[in-house]
Amino acid sequence: MNQIHPTAVIGGGALLGADNVVGPHVVIHSGVRLGDGNWIGAGAVLGAPPEIRSFAHPRRPEESFGAGLAIGSNNVIREGAQIHQGSQHETSVGDDTFIMNQSYIAHDCVLGDGVTLASSVLLAGHVTIAPHANLGLGTTVHQFRSVGRGAMVGMGSVVTADIPAFAKAYGVPARVIGANVVGMQRSGILEADALELDRRYRDGLDYDEIVARLTGA
Repeated sequence: MNQIHPTAVIGGGALLGADNVVGPHVVIHSGVRLGDGNWIGAGAVLGAPPEIRSFAHPRRPEESFGAGLAIGSNNVIREGAQIHQGSQHETSVGDDTFIMNQSYIAHDCVLGDGVTLASSVLLAGHVTIAPHANLGLGTTVHQFRSVGRGAMVGMGSVVTADIPAFAKAYGVPARVIGANVVGMQRSGILEADALELDRRYRDGLDYDEIVARLTGA
């Protein structure tokens, strides 16, 4: 059974699974599909239309003018977070993500399972965040960029180029400074392999070059 605060506003076309907690003053627009066991903090807005000039803006939550927003199960979406509908395809959030307060996820973004966005992370349109990536406080990601699986981006960074899998990146603009060794070990990767990837990233190789050298491709 869902627990929905009486001040929340839910569009008639929104689809909610079971055991969701929807906090005070949350707005869930039509066009949203929400799985099970999610926790939505006060003032979050899910499924607003894309921030694109050519898109109409609904007069009521029952109206929907985007390509939809699909959110999986067991996610935590904290206070004031905003996730917009897609313009060309559904904006998508996987399972077990942790989206902290005031984070912003624009149209057509794709977030994999287990992603963590710290407070005030900003994702522009068409960004892809692969599973188990971790973006620090106030990180900004430019449109059409991607952050690879298990990567960690330091607080305040501005991502203007793709960040490869298991990389550790930081700065304005963000630069790869090594591998996320701790995250790799938590994923079951041997320490020796994690340290080898770290060394190669520090040598300036990108992920594809590293894979090619290790596999002889």
